[in-house]
Amino acid sequence: CCAIDYDTLTLEYAGAFNPLYLLRDGEIEQIKANKFPIGSFLDGRDDQFTNHTLQLKKGDVLYVFSDGYADQFGGPRSKKMMYRRFRELLLSICDLPMEEQSSRLNDFLTSWMGQEEQVDDIIVMGVRV
Repeated sequence: CCAIDYDTLTLEYAGAFNPLYLLRDGEIEQIKANKFPIGSFLDGRDDQFTNHTLQLKKGDVLYVFSDGYADQFGGPRSKKMMYRRFRELLLSICDLPMEEQSSRLNDFLTSWMGQEEQVDDIIVMGVRV
């Protein structure tokens, strides 16, 4: 769950497995997610999600995403893309208009996959503050 108060530029985030990426001044800050799924009740555990509150700045870029992009096979050796390469890609496009970022993400993924089949759902959502 992610909510932004645009009057105060305050972000609240709670997530399952995948972090939120905050790109600011050429750096990526990873806001950690909990390591348990949404809607799962295991062995009577009553896990509570961590609610992160952050102060945003004008120009910050936020990304939430599924694991599908980083888990996609492809490249010259048919390996997983992995999160390091995904973060590098986001850093390289974060200053572009959001529409162009979408195109670049799609183009990169298509190129990376080559002849490989898509292995999972893929979603990347970005917001510029």
